[in-house]
Amino acid sequence: MATQTQKKVNSKMNIRFGEHLKSVREGKGLSLRGLADLCDLDNSNISKIEHGKFDIQLSTIVELAKGLGVHPRELLNYDFE
Repeated sequence: MATQTQKKVNSKMNIRFGEHLKSVREGKGLSLRGLADLCDLDNSNISKIEHGKFDIQLSTIVELAKGLGVHPRELLNYDFE
């Protein structure tokens, strides 16, 4: 079972990842639906990811990167501390 401290760290990391994802998406001029159309994800799930309300898996990161036309490492290149 995750400790309260671990939950806070995960939550902060999810929020920062979501902010970074949104920045990349907007930088590409894509709406949530536009990105959803380019990858195998629902726009409501992408919104949850961008708001830090979704524990993201590696396969989801790869799918988002594919839709954005970037390498997955670009989505992981953010300050998560």
